[in-house]
Amino acid sequence: MKNHAVTSAEPHRKRYLGTALAAVVAGTLTWCAVVGGAPAGQDTRSGAVTPVVDEAPNYAVEDFNHPQADEILEQRNVILKRGDGHITLADCASGPGLLEVSAREKERLCFRVVGDSGWLTMEIPAVYAIRGNDYTTEVDMTVGTEKKSFDIDKNAWTSVGEGNDEQGRRHVLVEIRTSK
Repeated sequence: MKNHAVTSAEPHRKRYLGTALAAVVAGTLTWCAVVGGAPAGQDTRSGAVTPVVDEAPNYAVEDFNHPQADEILEQRNVILKRGDGHITLADCASGPGLLEVSAREKERLCFRVVGDSGWLTMEIPAVYAIRGNDYTTEVDMTVGTEKKSFDIDKNAWTSVGEGNDEQGRRHVLVEIRTSK
């Protein structure tokens, strides 16, 4: 009977991994040389580097500012600040299901609500009533340094601000929040 020596596979594995790694590195270097050799944005004749970023499109970053807020302020004298895009100013004749806001010295304002929930911050002075839609709606208003919240009835008018204030003080509508 012959004695068989048990040998470890470890030296063979290390040698194989080393050979495989060398092949990958060599292949990568060869590919770079064939493709052109110079990194993107580098002029191989002068050695100058030009920024690649100038050639790539810019990323859109959401800042939650209301789109066309400057135009709305100029045309309708309404300050719309920030929101998640689910509550937007709309033409009151554009269809049913809008939130309607009544304020002194302003024409009626309407807001379209989409999605499962939404929020919008603004400054609309002297608001006295809001007509709800199918959404559960809550509004925040200020009068002086005091902040008040009102729940808006679904599909009905709700007295808010001076319409609900014993002293008849003019309130500023500062936020609308909705959810389904």
